[in-house]
Amino acid sequence: MTLRSYLMMMFVTTLLAAASWLTVAGMVDPTTTNNVGFLLFYLTLFITVMGIGSILGFVFRFVILRQHLAVTAVIISFRQAFLLALFVWATFWLLARDWFSWINLTALALALGALEFLLISLRSDNNQD
Repeated sequence: MTLRSYLMMMFVTTLLAAASWLTVAGMVDPTTTNNVGFLLFYLTLFITVMGIGSILGFVFRFVILRQHLAVTAVIISFRQAFLLALFVWATFWLLARDWFSWINLTALALALGALEFLLISLRSDNNQD
């Protein structure tokens, strides 16, 4: 897959996910919906945030920071977009459960930061072989 086709696929998928999320958010009543409504809401939110984060992260790394290897920029931006989407999803989930507090948000941020450092260290260990 070429870089251009990857970016076009990510862009179109993100637009479809954003349109789906807006539709679900506008049409589903959270007080009367079943688990399918919540699943669609959180899934489309996750995919939308991940797509936007991945595209913006790639543009930042490749265009602004001028990284030479596009593959490296794509991998890093996709990984960090996944963690950002997980953070946003977990924040919404905490809000829905009335568990949202600065302590839980800090614990979530620290856990995801530790996961990012773990993934970075595993990646650097594989490059030393």
